[in-house]
Amino acid sequence: MSKSMALFLACGVFLMRPASAARSQTPPAAQPAAPAAASSPATPASQMADSMKNPVRPTAESQAKAREIYSIDCSMCHGDNGNGKTDLATSMGLTLTDLSDPKTLSGRMDGELFNIIRNGKGKMPGEDPARANNEAVWNLVIYVRSFSKAAAPAAAAASR
Repeated sequence: MSKSMALFLACGVFLMRPASAARSQTPPAAQPAAPAAASSPATPASQMADSMKNPVRPTAESQAKAREIYSIDCSMCHGDNGNGKTDLATSMGLTLTDLSDPKTLSGRMDGELFNIIRNGKGKMPGEDPARANNEAVWNLVIYVRSFSKAAAPAAAAASR
């Protein structure tokens, strides 16, 4: 499959998300905040926002919704388990970070992951607020972190 065809298919899947998945579960006034810009010129805005803690408490329902969003918008490149080893990523010449490796996210704050998901990074498009409100993105952060937690016990068992 050519790179342009793979990109076309990826964009088509990304845009064909069901309308019900785009509906907000929380009224806009009650949504958790996105990382805010810096109030002091001494601290860069991105550094301050990146250090913000996740204000969301996960529930079974919120994580099911995060899994659904991930499967529609993210797994085509990052893989179902977050390892980044997909045909689409390979055909686009991308080498993605292995999110299932516990070392990958250990030094990253939740606010930094929120910003990457919301705004994108490199060739990865950001998650549009019309498609996923702030609460949904914070839940995606929790869901993505779960990949490395699931891999840690498996890696320990394999090294015995």
